[in-house]
Amino acid sequence: MRKKLFTQVLQSAGFSFLLAGVLSGCAGNVEPPAPYGALPSAKQIDWHQLEYYMFMHFGPNTFTDVEWGDGKEDPKVFNPSNLDARQWASTAKAAGMKGIIITAKHHDGFCLWPSNYSTHTVRESAWKDGKGDVLRELSDACKEYGLLFGVYLSPWDQNHPSYGTPEYNEVFANTLTEVLTQYGDVFEQWFDGANGDAHKGKRQVYDWDLFHNTVYTHQPQALIFSDIGPDCRWMGNERGIAGKTNWATLNIKGFEPGLGAPSSDILNTGNRDGEKWVPAEVDVSIRPGWFYSPTTDNRVKSVEHLMDIYYTSIGRNSNLLLNVPPTREGRIHKNDSTRLMEFKQVIEESFANDLMKNAKLKATNTRGNSSRYGVKNLIDGAFDTYWATDDEVKEVSIEIELPKMQSFNRFQVQEYIPLGQRIAAFTVDVWNEETGSWQEIASETTVGYKRIVRFPLVTAQKLRLHVKDALACPALNGIGLFKAVEFISTPQISRDKEGRVTIACPTPDPVIYYTTDGTTPTVSSIRYDKPFALLRGGMIKAVAMIDNNQQQSEVVTADYDIAPAKWSIVSHKNEEVAKAIDGNTANRVLIDKGQPLTIDLGETLDLKGFVYTPVNHTAAPNIYRYTFSVSEDNKQWQTLQRAATFNNIRNNPIAQEVLFETPAKARYIKLEALELANPAAQYAVSEVSVLTVK
Repeated sequence: MRKKLFTQVLQSAGFSFLLAGVLSGCAGNVEPPAPYGALPSAKQIDWHQLEYYMFMHFGPNTFTDVEWGDGKEDPKVFNPSNLDARQWASTAKAAGMKGIIITAKHHDGFCLWPSNYSTHTVRESAWKDGKGDVLRELSDACKEYGLLFGVYLSPWDQNHPSYGTPEYNEVFANTLTEVLTQYGDVFEQWFDGANGDAHKGKRQVYDWDLFHNTVYTHQPQALIFSDIGPDCRWMGNERGIAGKTNWATLNIKGFEPGLGAPSSDILNTGNRDGEKWVPAEVDVSIRPGWFYSPTTDNRVKSVEHLMDIYYTSIGRNSNLLLNVPPTREGRIHKNDSTRLMEFKQVIEESFANDLMKNAKLKATNTRGNSSRYGVKNLIDGAFDTYWATDDEVKEVSIEIELPKMQSFNRFQVQEYIPLGQRIAAFTVDVWNEETGSWQEIASETTVGYKRIVRFPLVTAQKLRLHVKDALACPALNGIGLFKAVEFISTPQISRDKEGRVTIACPTPDPVIYYTTDGTTPTVSSIRYDKPFALLRGGMIKAVAMIDNNQQQSEVVTADYDIAPAKWSIVSHKNEEVAKAIDGNTANRVLIDKGQPLTIDLGETLDLKGFVYTPVNHTAAPNIYRYTFSVSEDNKQWQTLQRAATFNNIRNNPIAQEVLFETPAKARYIKLEALELANPAAQYAVSEVSVLTVK
């Protein structure tokens, strides 16, 4: 049943996947290329062709407005007022996605189904008087809409009493068995390596062999995701950016998910000649965080941003898993669904017309001069026909002549991955009629299942793909040429320490309009011409327009609190530390771990929270566990957050907004680093700011 559904999903996207046997017969006596290196399994080849599917983070965190719950939340807090899994599925289908993976159990241990191995489940919630089952509703909706169904189960469980003991591994395996045997076919089992509570002496030694065997026993066709696979891997960040070099192969011996994984840089690029085929999956959220928060309703990623992610994920030999979190109502928010449809429209407009259709192709080498491996295979739209060279030929060019002069800005190339990943370097060149020579417009490294090369719009009739370096004779099954949608860049809003706001846009000669009252800017709004003051904070919305206001960018929003104009550092005399309060998150400072950061706000304020902005890199020594205190006189201190954590900051180092249980008056604030996301002698700060009661 699962294989049939997988086939239907791929065929609905226009794929032909009658995969030819790698060593099948061919025309004449010319043998096919020998497979090279680690190879994908049949289910991995199917998986590559999915390309794009939905992630859904949903649970108590949705209602408590935190990213990582602690397992102590009352399960009755989970109470969506109008949960509609069919709306989720219909939205994913309309967006062009091929499946949905849901957080069946996050780190808090809350189960979205009535598990027999937990007392922290929907059965104990207020939703449907404890008789609901989110997994049942979603799996049924996926079947109805022809989508694949996947599950995320965190092995970390902050609620279960046996966590931190050998018995817990069996509990988790039983939990897996429940999910994998009750809800039909599962196309991907998503694991992360989160392993917390070490500071409480409860670090669990996970039995990954047991977990993997449980999955394969009940869902043999499922792919297992983790930092190191075994079937697909995390690609080292949660920003949606796979490496410019991205091998689908990885060395996994001696590694394990979580802190025992290879470095984020290695995960981002893979290993050349890696021992196993473990391709990258890019997981990123459409909002700043993974779970829904009403404060992010106006911070949904722009279409321009999503298209950047498309090119750095699907366009770089990775699959895209885009998180779209349900609201407290239990539905996908209109802002998210609207953006998904806009995203799909731009993708379709960009790739609807392949300029390569009627082109003439000529290769400097074709394997055995056989039509079985001829260049016509590159534009026939079939997955399992391919062009290849003779074994000894690893540098080769394919010249392309279009029927007429054409303007284009995207070049797509695909390797025939059943034979392995081979290409290590290539260029794209155009023929310059004036000089009578080839002109390089792009230089790249790996290809893999799919590589989409971006470059500024050029006009030419002849172009060339030049494979400069390959691990074995190249084998390609597709190339394409497109004139993709280009955007007017969204304005970039910034504010300095003195509260002066600057709005800039990379687009040449834009006219920028903005508002400060929360309304959408139009040509009737304030025209930006110079920096302006916003010392006490407020919301700014801006839009860029060109061509006499006929074209416009997407609206960008920035929400500021009080500016740090009066602030000073009292804990350090080193002027470098002042970068922590200069209003510029691009600046950063390193502070000795044993030294707190104490700030004089210059006046007494009513505070409802604070914001810590870390360095935006997964390897940075950002603060993970901290204590935060306030004072009115720098003598008597009140601790508002004691040994608290910035959850998921290692994987997703974005600004951390912390709200206090009750507001507090303060002139001085103090941040103490207790534990870092990555071990180091110093902790990193890009910016510290406050949230005031207004």
